[in-house]
Amino acid sequence: MATKSGTKCLHEGYKPTKGEPRQLPIYQSTTFKYDTSEEMGKLFDLEADGYFYSRLQNPTNDAVAAKICALEGGHAAMLTSSGQSANFFAVFNICETGGHIIASSSIYGGTYNLFGTTLKKMGIDCTFVDQNLPEEELAKYFKPNTKAVFGETITNPTVNILDIEKFAHLAHSHGVPLIVDNTFATPINCRPIEWGADIVTHSTTKYMDGHAVGVGGCIVDSGNFDWNAYADKFPGLTTPDESYHGITYTERFGKGAYITKATSQLMRDLGAIQSPQNAFYLNMGLESLHVRVQRHCENALAVAKYLKANDKVLWVHYATLEDDEYHDLQQKYMPDGTCGVLAFAIKGGREKAIEFMDKLKFISIVTHVADVKSCLLHPASHTHRQMTDEQLKEAGVDADLIRLSVGIEDVNDIIADIEQALA
Repeated sequence: MATKSGTKCLHEGYKPTKGEPRQLPIYQSTTFKYDTSEEMGKLFDLEADGYFYSRLQNPTNDAVAAKICALEGGHAAMLTSSGQSANFFAVFNICETGGHIIASSSIYGGTYNLFGTTLKKMGIDCTFVDQNLPEEELAKYFKPNTKAVFGETITNPTVNILDIEKFAHLAHSHGVPLIVDNTFATPINCRPIEWGADIVTHSTTKYMDGHAVGVGGCIVDSGNFDWNAYADKFPGLTTPDESYHGITYTERFGKGAYITKATSQLMRDLGAIQSPQNAFYLNMGLESLHVRVQRHCENALAVAKYLKANDKVLWVHYATLEDDEYHDLQQKYMPDGTCGVLAFAIKGGREKAIEFMDKLKFISIVTHVADVKSCLLHPASHTHRQMTDEQLKEAGVDADLIRLSVGIEDVNDIIADIEQALA
């Protein structure tokens, strides 16, 4: 049985037996055949395991979800169409109209907008907090209707490190789960469940895919949160679901309740599925994840040190640097490295930042991040463009911040491109 992440990347999820294809097949089918009506009926009643329609489950997708689940040390997992849908499902599965969540203000701009604007339209309130506040200060933001706490292991784009243990203790002391987006660190460098997180999400579009070919997301449930202990807070899991013949998910499925509900309710009704073809591409990326992440981290540290020593650079944020304010948390939660993403600013403000970016030769200006090719963007002008100056300040995103995603090219070429652009 595989115990190391590198082996799990290659062998978990799909285990062929005699005469079966060695590589995971693409089950490119919307539907699946059964011999009797009774067999099909049992599937619709959640009384039997199997496949009947790919909007709910598909064998290719389930194999890939199982691999990610094994990497994170979770109990059950599901793929979604994107990281945004993963974060939406993760929250909406336990928080309905009239509910409240607490989220770090430093999270990705798209998720900030999802929680602060779209969920608000659905009657769900979100309080954004400074994740660096002491626990006793953060405790003041909890309400009787608070249903979850949300943060990112490494924030996008400010690359701050979340104190997972602090937030897990805070959430659990108020009877709610901690949801952690682990996209940047990946389970190669950090496994939030081991530090107390209950649910882990991913934009698989990033390092897991690694080649910018397929959009996708994943939700992993640890199976550790006791929903029945706080039954009044989570009636969707602990009381009968009339849309599924009165099933009570915690009674019927135990530790699998959360993912089963997300699949049988949310995926059934909202249909944010990942295509089997994209899941196949994702699996190919996962097979080299452990090798690529190591190279990303090595290159990014070398680039961060170069930028730190350059007199045209105003500041650099990369937690692996020994003088970074998050270095102690990096050493605690991800001692082998963080990711390939760093943040920096050059002297001269926003105008100089844009001029610098336009001078680059092969480092691309793209919306994407965290794939094999080096790329960058200016969040205030791009990903966080919808945020006000006040919201940018609250999220810790300086107007001159440049997010650089260091790829796996030869690091000397990466530095040379930066150097000529700075010149």
